[in-house]
Amino acid sequence: MNQLEFKGKVALVTGASRGIGRAIAIELAKNGASIAINYHSDIKSAKETQKLVNKNGVKSAIFKANVSKEKEVKKLIENTEKKLGNIDLLVTNAGIALLSKKPLELDYKVWKETMATNVDGTLLPIKEVLPGMISRKYGRIVCISSVAGLGMRPNMITYATSKATVIALVRNLASAIAPYVRINSVAPGLIKTDMIQSLDKKARKNIIDTTPLQRIGKPEDIANTVYYLLSDKSDFTTGQTLVTDGGRVPLP
Repeated sequence: MNQLEFKGKVALVTGASRGIGRAIAIELAKNGASIAINYHSDIKSAKETQKLVNKNGVKSAIFKANVSKEKEVKKLIENTEKKLGNIDLLVTNAGIALLSKKPLELDYKVWKETMATNVDGTLLPIKEVLPGMISRKYGRIVCISSVAGLGMRPNMITYATSKATVIALVRNLASAIAPYVRINSVAPGLIKTDMIQSLDKKARKNIIDTTPLQRIGKPEDIANTVYYLLSDKSDFTTGQTLVTDGGRVPLP
């Protein structure tokens, strides 16, 4: 496999300060891309991501932005392109999982915040990079969704709905922006990140026991899938959601 698949390309990864976003930024840097590291609040972690990215000898920059705010996203894209060049690769990874103690109450505050980050925070970066990608006749976009968006999740209605919306957005955008721009999504299962800290040992064991590959996923597992979807190895793939969950949620 070509170790410099993305040499000369610029990649923007939202929510890249830690976890899956950090792993994606590092994987793309290993393959030659200049990396724009977006973060919302944790500058210390963003700087640590940049340190790891820079070990690969690529250009990088850190940009603070709330991706659910249109003005901040516009500035994020403008600053990225001023500092690193035109954005060729976009990974919308920023997301939150606010779980209600009583899901059927459908807490509207939780709904608004979740939809703002997970849905608006996916749409807005795409909206801003698309005109340039289309005019240059090249662009690759990957959106991080979740297996929660693929089935019924009565205990996490709002989160699951937000991720199902991301999957639908990808599917419906794909044909509209083809053939020069490809867009796909990755649906991770349970991954070892800060988001799963609230799970007790019993719940984790149950998930592992019901996962054919018998483990919790690593951020690097998702980064590898994202790499594939951004690379020319997947140049006949668009509008798809690739499940990366150890086989726990099989699709027909």
